[in-house]
Amino acid sequence: MLRRLSLALAVASASSGLAWAEEAPLSAKTDLVSVYQEAVNNNADLAAARADYQARKEVVPQARAGLLPNLSAGADMSNTRTKLDQPSNTANRSGTVYQATLSQPIFRADRWFQLQAAEATNEQAAIELSATEQNLILQSAETYFAVLRAQDTLASTKAEEAAFKRQLDQANERFDVGLSDKTDVLEAQASYDTARANRILAQRAVDDAFQALITLTNRDYNAVEGIKHTLPVLAPTPNDAKAWVDTAAQQNLNLQASNYAVNAAEETLRQRKSGHAPTLDAVAQYQRGDNDSLGFSNTGTSLPGQEPFGGDVEQRSIGLQLNIPIYSGGLTSSQVRESYQRLNQTEQLRESLRRQVVESTRNLYRAVNTDVETVQARKQSIISNQSALEATEIGYQVGTRNIVDVLDAQRQLYSSVRDYNDARYDYILDNLRLKQAAGTLSPADLEALARFLKPDYNPDKDFLPPDLAKAAETSLRSSPEY
Repeated sequence: MLRRLSLALAVASASSGLAWAEEAPLSAKTDLVSVYQEAVNNNADLAAARADYQARKEVVPQARAGLLPNLSAGADMSNTRTKLDQPSNTANRSGTVYQATLSQPIFRADRWFQLQAAEATNEQAAIELSATEQNLILQSAETYFAVLRAQDTLASTKAEEAAFKRQLDQANERFDVGLSDKTDVLEAQASYDTARANRILAQRAVDDAFQALITLTNRDYNAVEGIKHTLPVLAPTPNDAKAWVDTAAQQNLNLQASNYAVNAAEETLRQRKSGHAPTLDAVAQYQRGDNDSLGFSNTGTSLPGQEPFGGDVEQRSIGLQLNIPIYSGGLTSSQVRESYQRLNQTEQLRESLRRQVVESTRNLYRAVNTDVETVQARKQSIISNQSALEATEIGYQVGTRNIVDVLDAQRQLYSSVRDYNDARYDYILDNLRLKQAAGTLSPADLEALARFLKPDYNPDKDFLPPDLAKAAETSLRSSPEY
């Protein structure tokens, strides 16, 4: 019976016969939700975004302070020297004045609009923080599945190396008994060396992917749980592009933040325009101190029938202060023109973002639907390429095919394996990206994916669905060449 090199045999050789196929203890594996929780607790970018929000929200109490009473107190200590020419006399007096001033804005249109702008800015900051938190959900998934993608690529590359090593051994055996020439051995050796180099690069890609996971969470990981092949690959719900676009227009967080940015710019414009308006404040003042310091005895003034003031003096006053701006060198008009342009800029940025959100949502909707078909097509491609490889090997054994055909068929098979795994992870991530564009992405989406994680996932054995080898065998048996 002819000896066939099946994909199942190559996988078995890769997982059991290669020294680098060591599996981390199951207890050391982590899952997707745990990675996300660690990112929430330890991610530096998120911590910076939270600090930025806490700082930006202070604009509201700062703006409100301009509408609230202002109370100040102080003291003034002075020494006064008075010299009179007629009669010649010099007097020195020192004294301290204590004062307190209370002012309450009554009409301050500019400060009121400033408060409105500050509140809009605060809402914008809050939504931008939510957008950062939502982006961390996607970033956690992208980093996590990048590890799985790299591990599956490494597993297929190791299986490919094992297949080429077996082909090299067979070429040497055939050369030793005179069934092939040295060219077959050299071709097989070249393919094996290339596969070995690819495996080394794939191993580095796995290490790099784990390093990105460490950077994201500030935690070390030895292994992560893999995704089951039973994960449903379904079209998005609802399967309607317009519905997704409408949802994105209403719920996309970045778009909502841009709406508040426009509101803030509008209120700022009103604030600048109100620079032409009068202001009215109520002011109350209390003073107590030496009469020299308060300025009574310097002029010798006194009430009718009384001697000039002596000793300490106490003053109380209350009144209204009206200020009518007339001309400030063109400052207010310039600020109004600037605010008009800032408002126009903000509106244009919002429109640009809206278009980007619509484009991204439509593209991601199409991507998910394409991924659904691609996953199935890639899976079938593995079956077809495995059958083609085994049929080519049969032809090589009977002399109708050469070793180059066999090596090409092997490369095509493992290329289809990697394409299948890429399609799976593209489907998962495109789904999450679509939800983020629509503004509906939440930790619950990660929890839903976590239900399809496999704690004992071994990339060297599980990078392919368990039914593929059997399906390829059935397909080969039914072909005329078998």
